[in-house]
Amino acid sequence: MKRDKLIFNLIEKELDRQETGIELIASENFASKQVMEVAGSVLTNKYAEGLPGKRYYGGCEVIDEIETIAIDRAKQLFNASWVNVQPHAGAQANVAVFLALLQPGDKILGFDLSHGGHLTHGSPVNFSGKYFKPFFYGVDRQTGLVDYKKLEAVALKEKPKLIICGASAYSRDWDYQFIRQVADQIGALVLADISHPAGLISRGLLNDPLPYCHIVTTTTHKTLRGPRGGMIMIGQDFENTLGLKTPKGDLRMISSVLDSAVFPGTQGGPLEHIIAAKAVAFGEALSEDYMKYIIRVKQNAAMMAKAFVDLGYQIISGGTDNHLMLIDLRNKNISGKAAEVALGKAGITVNKNMVPFDDKSPFVTSGFRVGTAAITTRGLKEKHMEKIVGLIDEVIMHPEDEAHLKKVHKKVNEMMEKYPLYK
Repeated sequence: MKRDKLIFNLIEKELDRQETGIELIASENFASKQVMEVAGSVLTNKYAEGLPGKRYYGGCEVIDEIETIAIDRAKQLFNASWVNVQPHAGAQANVAVFLALLQPGDKILGFDLSHGGHLTHGSPVNFSGKYFKPFFYGVDRQTGLVDYKKLEAVALKEKPKLIICGASAYSRDWDYQFIRQVADQIGALVLADISHPAGLISRGLLNDPLPYCHIVTTTTHKTLRGPRGGMIMIGQDFENTLGLKTPKGDLRMISSVLDSAVFPGTQGGPLEHIIAAKAVAFGEALSEDYMKYIIRVKQNAAMMAKAFVDLGYQIISGGTDNHLMLIDLRNKNISGKAAEVALGKAGITVNKNMVPFDDKSPFVTSGFRVGTAAITTRGLKEKHMEKIVGLIDEVIMHPEDEAHLKKVHKKVNEMMEKYPLYK
């Protein structure tokens, strides 16, 4: 078969972009060679609708072994009692949870997207806001921290069936125990979406939601450094205590309801090549090398936050507990969009992002979001963070000076040449 040079040439072009630039998008990381090898393996050829030992297709003996390993490693990594590794992405994991737990029109309480939440936590442009009745909590205007008093007040007033915690642009840890206490007062369930900090949580560097939240969802490609995908988990305390009524009135274990919500509820055949890559990534995440890595991710983020503050940048909440931070650029007289474009020309990749109480549109924004997971994978350490922030500041101060941006780009290339992505 003739090689598709057009596509493969573009892949080489993208590899060059990744290798020569500074990748600071908080939701991105670099998977290992073996994760990518497995993701591109012959496993992509196999249909395997159903679960290990309960398939609707023949020839799944090997697939069953692989998926079982992925499940077992995920259980070990997060100390979970049950795991479904089939969701194609974090959004699909959340779709399955909603289908399992809610009826159309039910009330949900989520973290406001404009304050750092996620589309699937009730945004009106997403299924979660179209099919359910969303209410929101956010951060305190002064501190930038989650306003737990507002969360409690809205929950007690509206009595949602589901409270959602977790974020895509919030740099502090979560008080899962308090949220569970609020939920218990109104008989609500709690979903923790830990897609961003999952790697830090898995190795004990942040609070663990599994003892307090009924269901936990995550992606597998951010701080977990695996293939793009999703996952649903239940903690040790909930499998035998939660029962959900079926249309016939009998009770089913929550794991069974969630399994059915993934397939046949929202997905068909699972991506077994990606599930195998998840298994590899979970194995990596259980290693001592990964433990050293994820500790450095957190250390690098703390150092980067300090460097930004020292240069007069406003970080929402004043710092970070995890791998990311949200920068408010309004005191720098530049929009998030303009900063993203200028930084891109200098070989530094970030994403524009709304900040709490933003006065600009989502297409322009007043800020940008950065994270340290990807650059830490490259091998960069705390000593590099001040230099990177200095390069960012050079761009922000001269966003339209093309000659200066080229000089910064050269500095970026020289830095990253010393830390090859795939040796």
